[in-house]
Amino acid sequence: MQPVVMQYMEESVLSSQMPILLFANQEKSDGSMLEWFLGMAVREISFYAYWQNNYSHPLQTESKSTYALLIEREEGRDEEGSMSENAFLPDDSMADALYLENEQAKAERMEEENMEVIQEQGIFLPALQKSVEFNFEDYREFDKLLSGFYILDNTTTIDASQLNVDTLLAKDMKMIQSNDKPQILIYHTHSQEGFVDSIPGDASTTIMGAGEKLARILREEYGFHVIHHTGQYDVESRDYAYSNAEPALEQILAENPSIEVIIDLHRDEVPAERKLVIDLNGRPTAMFMFFNGLSRTKQRGDIDYLYNPYINDNLAFSFQMQVASNEYYPGITRKIYLKGYRYNMHYRPKSLLIELGAQTNTVEEIMNACDPLAHIISMVLKGEA
Repeated sequence: MQPVVMQYMEESVLSSQMPILLFANQEKSDGSMLEWFLGMAVREISFYAYWQNNYSHPLQTESKSTYALLIEREEGRDEEGSMSENAFLPDDSMADALYLENEQAKAERMEEENMEVIQEQGIFLPALQKSVEFNFEDYREFDKLLSGFYILDNTTTIDASQLNVDTLLAKDMKMIQSNDKPQILIYHTHSQEGFVDSIPGDASTTIMGAGEKLARILREEYGFHVIHHTGQYDVESRDYAYSNAEPALEQILAENPSIEVIIDLHRDEVPAERKLVIDLNGRPTAMFMFFNGLSRTKQRGDIDYLYNPYINDNLAFSFQMQVASNEYYPGITRKIYLKGYRYNMHYRPKSLLIELGAQTNTVEEIMNACDPLAHIISMVLKGEA
């Protein structure tokens, strides 16, 4: 076949099936398609490159017939196939068992080596199964539920009518997933919140940058249509940030009535000596906390002008998020914080206020936490938790 025709066919296949490789092929040297592709694999596919650098030849797998021969020799056959008087001829199941045992050992070794590469490169692997599972019989009493899952601010009150484990778990938080219209809104009432090594003037190293990463993961990894709103409402003062944010939120929701989930992403303020971080598969990861406003204080009772028709829905959403977080990633969350005001959680039933780390965390720890947080959000919204 003519070289020009071959080149055309190669580029046609790449453009339709593997466009990223076509882009990388612009500087391809002369040689066969196989040689070029293997060269690309070494550069672009980390596991392949690691394997090639550490093994000079492919891993050898013995055939079942080889295992049968080995068993025969161990049981009395010689190289000529002659049997001693006390030898017996093994059946196929023995060779199969030895073969499977070897294959399992090889798979475990490869998994360990791949895990080392994953940890070295800081790759996040979503938890595929629960590490622990709550026994909710232990939390049917109000006091045990409150002390086990919540911190109640001393300015407010709550009782068993709002905190009932069966009611909290029974609320259906699933939503129909679609990319056609916006489903999730992420914003920041306190946009100026930074971290211990945030770069002054660089919003990507603040809570705003964390919001952008969380939005990107939810879009690219879990298929949600997400709006990340970057309005700033606390530049001069934090005192009226919630009130300042209301007009923009109402406009966004009016223009995008398909939005079902609203996430107000913050970072907390803790004593200077406190560090909210865990080791998650070799990745330093910031802890986070879900926060609920009850529109109620001890002094005033229910606050009519801060009415929230979705308080019970908000409570169920944060509770289900808390449960999933600690079943799949034990220790990654602090207890849910309950306080007296509304915090703009009255616009949608599925509203979350999340404190992602604190001022003592590094930017790396915060960004690492976005991966498990996105996974937990996805599981709860898809009904997979």
